[in-house]
Amino acid sequence: MKIDWLDKLRNVLQTWAFCLAVSALQQAFQSDRPYELPLVYSLCIGSFTWALIDLGRELFPSASEAGWPQGLGGIVLPFAGIVGGYVLGTLAGDFWFGWSSWDAHPAARSQLPVSIIVTAMAGIAGTYYFYSKNKAQFLQSKVQETAKQAAESKLKLLEAQIEPHMLFNTLANLRALIATEPAKALTMLDHLNSYLRATLRGSQGTSHPLQTEFDRLRDYLELMAVRMGPRLRYTLDLPPELAKLPVAPLLLQPLVENALQHGLEPSVQGGEIVVRARREGGLLKLEVSDTGAGIRAAPGSKSTQPIGANFGSSGKSGGFGLAQVRERLLTLFGNQGTLVLIASFNGGTLVTVQYPLP
Repeated sequence: MKIDWLDKLRNVLQTWAFCLAVSALQQAFQSDRPYELPLVYSLCIGSFTWALIDLGRELFPSASEAGWPQGLGGIVLPFAGIVGGYVLGTLAGDFWFGWSSWDAHPAARSQLPVSIIVTAMAGIAGTYYFYSKNKAQFLQSKVQETAKQAAESKLKLLEAQIEPHMLFNTLANLRALIATEPAKALTMLDHLNSYLRATLRGSQGTSHPLQTEFDRLRDYLELMAVRMGPRLRYTLDLPPELAKLPVAPLLLQPLVENALQHGLEPSVQGGEIVVRARREGGLLKLEVSDTGAGIRAAPGSKSTQPIGANFGSSGKSGGFGLAQVRERLLTLFGNQGTLVLIASFNGGTLVTVQYPLP
């Protein structure tokens, strides 16, 4: 049984504040007696009632699931807590004042009926308040859980769209090599087999360490290097302190695919792809740059917008790679993430993904 003691502390502080309000109200109607009398009894009875109900509900397994005991337990618990809290709180108050509320002492006898009525009304009101609060917290947690499951399902759907796209491109390249360079085609097939095994292992969750993402990129780039040869050069720059940060699988690969397809492949001499990860304050910054042909836009143009913007590396709106990254970032981070596309004066492109660190 795991108890949230911080939540219990908040509850008991609220209970004491409620008890102070009740004692002040009693004093307003019976101002001829010392304020200490309703104050002590109110605090004692309220504290014992809170302890019996709020701590007692932890003994019911259903309370942790629904925020409040289900069935008969949810009815018996507040009744027993109010009665037990009144008896124990009254005994504690009697001990404080040195008398018994059930003897013939005039001050004690006059306090007894008022105390019973006030305890019953305050206990019912307090129980309803905490019942409503716990129920609201339970419903809120369910809404958050459902939203998380929906986000995970959407990420899986987007990932399922990315993997066939990459596979079709690779198979098309492989088909071209089989006719012209069978040895290279065989090597490429071996790399593809290793890559798909790694992809299958990583498909079980909705996130993995950034190091795993970079390792998968290395496998993919080695796969492409079989076909492109010296026309493809790459650098993967991942600081060790960022290696264990969780990221969505295949977050960077569509950007690398775009850099290859629209940057390096149209260029006769090829070029270099550089993938970097950086921490900037509370943000994680991921960059994919290439020195290829560049996009069909005015040199030096820059499109810096929230991830609601949609750009393709070919300069056409709606490019598959950036569209998928944009959708995944939007699902994970809303407007807190950004996707930036920059066209260099000397050719090549730079795509930057930035979002809050977990």
